[in-house]
Amino acid sequence: MENENSTMVTEFILLGLTQSQDAQLLVFVLVLIFYLIILPGNFLIIFTIRSDPGLTAPLYFFLGNLAFLDASYSFIVAPRMLVDFLSEKKVISYRGCITQLFFLHFLGAGEMFLLVVMAFDRYIAICRPLHYSTVMNPRACYALLLALWLGGFTHSIVQVALILHLPFCGPNQLDNFFCDVPQVIKLACTDTFVVELLMVSNSGLLTLLCFLGLLASYAVILCHVKGHSSEGKSKAFSTCTTHIIIVFLMFGPAIFIYTRPFRAFPADKVVSLFHTVIFPLMNPVIYTLRNQEVKASMRRLLSQHMVF
Repeated sequence: MENENSTMVTEFILLGLTQSQDAQLLVFVLVLIFYLIILPGNFLIIFTIRSDPGLTAPLYFFLGNLAFLDASYSFIVAPRMLVDFLSEKKVISYRGCITQLFFLHFLGAGEMFLLVVMAFDRYIAICRPLHYSTVMNPRACYALLLALWLGGFTHSIVQVALILHLPFCGPNQLDNFFCDVPQVIKLACTDTFVVELLMVSNSGLLTLLCFLGLLASYAVILCHVKGHSSEGKSKAFSTCTTHIIIVFLMFGPAIFIYTRPFRAFPADKVVSLFHTVIFPLMNPVIYTLRNQEVKASMRRLLSQHMVF
């Protein structure tokens, strides 16, 4: 009963990305154009991989799931942000805030674990090619997919559980354009030092360890391919380079946001914009642009369905 009485805040006011009307209009137009161009591209990648019998290797299976995760992730923040750009008062309910926070970390952690799985897939394919078909069989791929979804759910539910135990009885202005842990914690009417440490360990430390582990794994792969033929070396190097680019795009902003004490920095909102809207939509596109098989399949698919 005491917990119910202490939680009096029923909604949060989002202060938005910027207070400048001109800047808001510019960001609105740029994000909308980017969203309408890149999002259909992600769905095209999913449809291409699903419809082409030649793209059944684990690499493409995981790439299709990456495109699905990134497309889903972009729906959490971007649509509401675009609507809020046109609204004078940007308000989100307490339940809506918790729901947004849950899916943000559920899908975000799921994608982080998926990148780890994709690195494992490349390690087996390049360093243990004779065991690849045995290790990365369809059953193992689905088991890994289930594991990363469960991992994302566990990570997110811990975040939400810690937030739900905090009392909110005073200020309700979130200095951001969406609900996330660092900004929500600041509004709690209690000492949040322990909760902040738990949040940093759950999000920041996990992100940092995965990032360092991924870099180490790709370093091992690149060292291993030195002895390969020039053609095999070139293909392996291209694949690993693409993965490393995505790792930096995904983990760089996350490390900046979650691995430090919850103090506000001027760059926080810009980093969050790229982390939640821009980079997720770009990840599958970057993979596709550097993958000849997917590009060729996509061209065949478009030529078959082109209306003259």
